[in-house]
Amino acid sequence: MQFVLVATVLIASLMVTTAHAQSSTEPPQGQHAILSVLGRGVQIYTCQQANGTLQWVFQAPEATLYDAGSAKVGTHGAGPVWTYKDGSSVKGEVIKKSAAPEPGAIPWLLLKAASAEGSGLLSKVEFIRRFDTHGGEASAVGCDVQHLNSISRIPYAATYTFYSAKP
Repeated sequence: MQFVLVATVLIASLMVTTAHAQSSTEPPQGQHAILSVLGRGVQIYTCQQANGTLQWVFQAPEATLYDAGSAKVGTHGAGPVWTYKDGSSVKGEVIKKSAAPEPGAIPWLLLKAASAEGSGLLSKVEFIRRFDTHGGEASAVGCDVQHLNSISRIPYAATYTFYSAKP
């Protein structure tokens, strides 16, 4: 009986955490999804001196974007910038961040489009949401004097949804 109670409490806690992460990274009212893709790749970190200690410091993402049919449709890289198969791209700026409900996963984010290039689909984007993240979080160990300036590439996956109020 105690096991069932503990399991129920854990599941309820996870559901609340997921709901909080989801609601705090939703785009503003009036925005509608124009594209949703799966990003698979790595989060790149460098072992550096920061805040008086050696630690893994985020440098950039490096990922391939896939549509629902698993076809490659673009890339995601430093900036952060997303590039779509039609040649358009959008650069984002983080405006909201929530801890991921999955341990070891990078945070869920809401980004505002800072600039766009090209005339394709991503040129209309006003907001980008990263959610349903898996992995990608920097290790808490391994950054020491012997590894100063070393690079760590941590595998991750996330869903990216692009929003616009424009038709």
